[in-house]
Amino acid sequence: MSERSESDRLQRESWLQRMLRRPEIGSFVVMIIIILALAFASNGKAFNALGLKNNIAIIAQLGIIAVGAALLMIAGEFDLSIGPMIAFAGMSIAIMMKWGLPFGLGEATPFLAFLITLCMTLAFGWLIGNIVVRSGLSSFIVTLAFWFFLRGLTEVCFRLINQNTNVSGLPDFKKESWFAEQMGGEVFGWFFDAWYWIGTKVSAGAEFTAEMTKSEKLDMINYLSFLNINRKMEQWVTGFDARFLWFIVIAVVAYFILSRTQIGNWIYATGDNKEAARANGVPVNRVKIGLFMCTAFCATMFAACQVFDTNTSDAAKGNLMELFAIAIAVVGGTLMTGGFGSVLGVVFGAITVGLVANAVFFIPAIDGAWFRVFVGTVLLAAECCVPWISLGALSPAHQTIPFRAQEPTPFQQPLALLPRRRAATQRLARPLGRGRRTSRGA
Repeated sequence: MSERSESDRLQRESWLQRMLRRPEIGSFVVMIIIILALAFASNGKAFNALGLKNNIAIIAQLGIIAVGAALLMIAGEFDLSIGPMIAFAGMSIAIMMKWGLPFGLGEATPFLAFLITLCMTLAFGWLIGNIVVRSGLSSFIVTLAFWFFLRGLTEVCFRLINQNTNVSGLPDFKKESWFAEQMGGEVFGWFFDAWYWIGTKVSAGAEFTAEMTKSEKLDMINYLSFLNINRKMEQWVTGFDARFLWFIVIAVVAYFILSRTQIGNWIYATGDNKEAARANGVPVNRVKIGLFMCTAFCATMFAACQVFDTNTSDAAKGNLMELFAIAIAVVGGTLMTGGFGSVLGVVFGAITVGLVANAVFFIPAIDGAWFRVFVGTVLLAAECCVPWISLGALSPAHQTIPFRAQEPTPFQQPLALLPRRRAATQRLARPLGRGRRTSRGA
């Protein structure tokens, strides 16, 4: 039998086979099922103007931290300190907005409070990353230690400065600060303005009458709410929460970096085989440290949006958010062992988990505890299926034609495992940057 090259074997795959091997395919299918089920069970209320805004709010806040967690997991590491980092960042911003800058330096503006807080959280992320890469300790243990450290530090600082573990009653800074408005206000108002304008044209002449029964009035209210009109014939919803904008920005930037830049190749290579990646000139330590700082940045954005939206902060904020971030990343097709995943899958995973989390508000008959049952079930299913997909089990060619390695690859693995890895391998063979030498230079 004549020898057949790897490229010849891959060309025999259909577009459907290639699609089924994408990391986000599972989360996309589950997302579609959840959307259809929720729309049917809630009689469409989950996707009227108010329902859409509420769903997007929780999807966005979960997605912000999930993107950072997913990038780190693709590189083969975990961060359990995300939740306490959210609480610490929220405390820092709220206390500075209430008591002023440290050391009596004057009043704090929303932007300055955010900037100082961001510097502190990035420093924590840098410290965590350095401990992990320089000590060789498991990121699970190191970040678990910082989970306790940051949670305790937040409570101690709250009690020392504020004599309480929460700050409430802050002024609405959105009225006087453009930055606070962009973090905690509303965005994309034009979307709901257009929705309302269309509704006024469709519902022209609709009004409540004394002869209408209670049931008929409720039907009328539901009808008008779908048109973004309340019972007073006024606009019901005026915009999305600002966190939706930042979720889009973070997701788009992460997608571009992961799929279109050399840094993205470095992230996949680090998670796939860090020793082989290091031998090919990938700055593994810097990649991991940078990604720990990325999760700290995402946690700070989450906290800032929350503080400027509610004008409150609490030491318990961010509780269990690290688990939700990791769960969404896995549901989105990210391998726990690293080297496989996509930002698009994380977006689908955030939509799925966010919709289920909000389902209790639209379907009162559902016990809220079923949300955790669903997350656990989907998480287990994803962890079982994603490795199977990542190894090309859905490819008939992979099953019928054994791989015969002719020469070692930079990852010391068959190139057939993942197209994204093949691209990364090809680009890693090129020079990695100006003046950069590999550890095995000529």
